[in-house]
Amino acid sequence: MLNRQKIIFGSPGTGKSYKIQHEILPDLGIKKEDTENCVKTVFHPEYTYGDFMGKLLPLTVKGKVEYNFYEGHFLTALAKAYKNILENNNKYEKPKNVALVIDELNRGNSSAIFGTTFQLLDREQDGWSSYEISISEMEFKKLLELFGIIVDKKTFTYNDSNDIVISEIDSYLKKLKIKDRKIKLPPNLYILATMNTSDSSIYYMDSAFKRRWDWEFLNPDYEKAKAKSKKLQTKESKVEWVKFVDNLNKFIKSKSDSIRKVEDKQIGYWFIKGEIITREQIKNKLMFFIWDSVFGYNKQALADLLNVKKNEIITFGDFTKKVDVFIEKIIDFK
Repeated sequence: MLNRQKIIFGSPGTGKSYKIQHEILPDLGIKKEDTENCVKTVFHPEYTYGDFMGKLLPLTVKGKVEYNFYEGHFLTALAKAYKNILENNNKYEKPKNVALVIDELNRGNSSAIFGTTFQLLDREQDGWSSYEISISEMEFKKLLELFGIIVDKKTFTYNDSNDIVISEIDSYLKKLKIKDRKIKLPPNLYILATMNTSDSSIYYMDSAFKRRWDWEFLNPDYEKAKAKSKKLQTKESKVEWVKFVDNLNKFIKSKSDSIRKVEDKQIGYWFIKGEIITREQIKNKLMFFIWDSVFGYNKQALADLLNVKKNEIITFGDFTKKVDVFIEKIIDFK
């Protein structure tokens, strides 16, 4: 069974997002067009706990400033999962699954972004969180509103039904294991994330955070069969893109003594998209990656590959002038 928190990681272009979209989500019963049960976000250096859980934002109404609480991606996904449980009246069927998909997990400060929700990531065998956390009154009220309960003094409504005495709210909250504004993750909520190994140093992840996830590494040759039709348009003809990438990674690994974290510096077949990979794409995208990220500190390996003196490729512009030689050398690399 798929772990309810999973990180797909690997080199750039190995198909991490593709795997989530086309393999994992369908396994959860979430189709591509099902935006109702799939909440997507991307972490970045400015992404905060407020973006994740929710925050107060000002709104001007008739010249007056009001503050409204807007839900974040996590609260949205949690509410959808809760709502699916409430709407599932068939005890023989499981409620619909919900997925929170986080791209570029390590490009944001994940510890700060998750905040207290970090405690919820420990799960029991039945899928519920092992521990609960308290949330604020604003967060709790917004959560109730999102899955259909509107709190108004001593009454609430659910799914536009008749007003119900507030004491009966307990029967709903008990089903969701909510008590005294303390929440848990339900078993139908999955959190899926992607991470480039080449970006692993952007923000540090501590061991306590890491251990709460299931990890799956995608090798650079993941989905090799699907990439067989891709061709590289050279100056003379077309060659197999798969073979070119394999040889490039072979060349990179052969220089492991001079490359820090060589595992991170390889590329996948989807580093450049399209069925035909052009010479210009090699020059402007791939060669810059090689120049800046792989051999950023020592260009001797590139000079040796191109069979030139090191002072002949002092700038990236010098390197791009050798694009045809670079392609030829990688194609023939043994």
